[in-house]
Amino acid sequence: MSKRRVLVQLDDDLANRLDQLASKWGTSRSELLSVGAIVVLDATDLIRSDDELRGAYRRIPQDSGIVQLAAHLAAATLPRW
Repeated sequence: MSKRRVLVQLDDDLANRLDQLASKWGTSRSELLSVGAIVVLDATDLIRSDDELRGAYRRIPQDSGIVQLAAHLAAATLPRW
């Protein structure tokens, strides 16, 4: 995958904190910021998916009979610890 150089301005405290964490994890500040960007993007995708799922349940509510049956089946098949 090709990489693009991007200029990011950080205040001194944030840059120092990132440098400390990068050093602790044995990586670079750049790699740490890349991972952080991926985490933010993935979290945004999950939030969108959750919003869509909640919207679907608002449009077509869950059938209480199915929920009760699923709970019964789960209780019946739960392994004994």
